[in-house]
Amino acid sequence: MAYQVTLIPGDGIGPEITKAACRVIEATGVEIDWQVVEAGQDIMAEYGTPLPDNVLESVRRTGIALKGPVTTPIGSGFRSVNVALRKALDLYVNLRPALSIPGVKSRYENIDLVIVRENTEDLYAGVEHMVGEDAAESIKIITRKASERVARFAFEYARAQGRRKVTAVHKANILKYSDGLFLESVRHVAESYSDIEFEDRLVDNMCMQLVQKPELYDVMVMPNLYGDILSDLCAGLVGGLGVAPGANIGDTMAVFEPVHGSAPKYAGKNKANATATILSGALMLRHMGENEAADRVTEAVRQVIGAGVQVTYDLGGTAGTSEMADAIIAVIQGK
Repeated sequence: MAYQVTLIPGDGIGPEITKAACRVIEATGVEIDWQVVEAGQDIMAEYGTPLPDNVLESVRRTGIALKGPVTTPIGSGFRSVNVALRKALDLYVNLRPALSIPGVKSRYENIDLVIVRENTEDLYAGVEHMVGEDAAESIKIITRKASERVARFAFEYARAQGRRKVTAVHKANILKYSDGLFLESVRHVAESYSDIEFEDRLVDNMCMQLVQKPELYDVMVMPNLYGDILSDLCAGLVGGLGVAPGANIGDTMAVFEPVHGSAPKYAGKNKANATATILSGALMLRHMGENEAADRVTEAVRQVIGAGVQVTYDLGGTAGTSEMADAIIAVIQGK
């Protein structure tokens, strides 16, 4: 029986890279019934919004989505379509693995890190206002409920994936109430997971540690804003956003998407690197319980990039988006 999955192609390079990812996923033999809905800049004229209700309705119905990058139009009323989607569906976890791929240029080797970012509150929620004409105030909101549930996800993920350690990242030495509550909440959850090592680090020290000795870390859990920053740092350790998959996960729904933007100047040119979207598809397969298929996709990507022949220009090759997908599919199918 086919899985029903919402497909949000997005705009810019989105349609090309999601098409490549869909072809790769289908090559594993996992049957997907794609429910295609549109979001982003290209549908503004028709719907008057970059995030129509039918997109949310589809994800609520299927419970799972693969999404391409979306441009947020100026003046749409949204700070970000991605943030609006997360809030509307209560996708409270942002999951960002950072895994070294042979053949991707980087200063580091053998990186294997996972960022678990709280996705609904903190400064990143954008609760702010002007105070008179010459000052602005942003409100940092941290709640015990949100902190405990993202911490529980981090420990459950570590246990399920055979990871060894969870590190809480915070600034509780200065932000004693907000980050202090986050740290207290994670420590409380950690008491129920004696099989997983637990520690905590100050966010500034964590940045230094990740640059100096990333091998010491495994799964890291943190508030929203720190997660936004450190997940890009970790992507930099493995070669950049072009190879960085991502997922937004709630209790009953999940949306999988690449971390990078829509790069409209490359739209329709068959030049874009679809690796991040394909690896997001592998995360999706794993979330669906199709672990063997997810492993095959990940290994095929590693083999093709490692060979360095049928890869896109940013990876040192001359292949187009579709040709690189062809090469990955050939590996999956043993051709």
